Amino acid sequence: MAHEPNIPLLPTCFIGCETPLAESRIVLFGAPFDGTVTFRPGSRFGPAQMRPDSYGLEAYSPYQDADLEDAAVHDAGDLDLPFGRVERALAEIGAFSKRVVEAGRQPLMLGGEHLVTLPALKAVHAKHPDLCVLHFDAHTDLRADYLGEPLSHATVLRRVWDELGDGRIFQFGIRSGLREEFEWAKTHTHLHPFDLDGLDTALDAIGSRPVYVTIDLDVLDPSVFPGTGTPEPGGVTFRELLAALCKLRRLRIAGGDVVELAPHYDASGVSTAVACKVVRELAVAMSARESQQEKPGRF
Repeated sequence: MAHEPNIPLLPTCFIGCETPLAESRIVLFGAPFDGTVTFRPGSRFGPAQMRPDSYGLEAYSPYQDADLEDAAVHDAGDLDLPFGRVERALAEIGAFSKRVVEAGRQPLMLGGEHLVTLPALKAVHAKHPDLCVLHFDAHTDLRADYLGEPLSHATVLRRVWDELGDGRIFQFGIRSGLREEFEWAKTHTHLHPFDLDGLDTALDAIGSRPVYVTIDLDVLDPSVFPGTGTPEPGGVTFRELLAALCKLRRLRIAGGDVVELAPHYDASGVSTAVACKVVRELAVAMSARESQQEKPGRF
């Protein structure tokens, strides 16, 4: 009998996120959905691409002197979401997020397009009525509708505002949107255009309230991160975003997501590497105040 070659399999878990579910504090999962994109599709392939590419990193973050292996993260894999059924896909994301939150854990979601934030955030808000949102993005995402459709990655923060109301959404890096969106934001959100200036003031305003952190990777300049569906020149550098992520350690992060990696638009793999590093740094920051989180229950 011929000997079968020993062919290594691609990793199916994000590096450093092998904590058993029962022992976890953070549950990482993928939401591979891009059914409402307004320009280039492909972000549904982001979560699956991040996992094997994450092994190009180490689990240890020298920036925060902390290790994912100590952060008690469980990678639950990707949700099996239906094609062409926007509301059903959102419902399934929301149902899983609710299970995570009700078990006393922090959801950390890999997108997918930005609309996937909405059901995950709703699940977190149901448990934390005083929730705030910290939003990093190139785009306002504050349209009331897109071509008559209220559920879109171009409307997601407006739907979040429907959930939370005035003064609890802090937006950074914004450099694209309709005139009406920028005008509307002046009285309904804290919008900081173009860069991350003012982040310290926002963190002070959030204080000890729970916060949901949503990172649309197109906040980064396309020279750093071209692998996205809606690249927008004039973005922040990776070092600027990294410095911001390190500051989040002081927050009480109840949940978060990293969205809009479309890996096929960057054949070099650099964009996926950037996305993986952002996920690592956000997960480590989320774990920094775990002593203030409730003791996890049964999942």
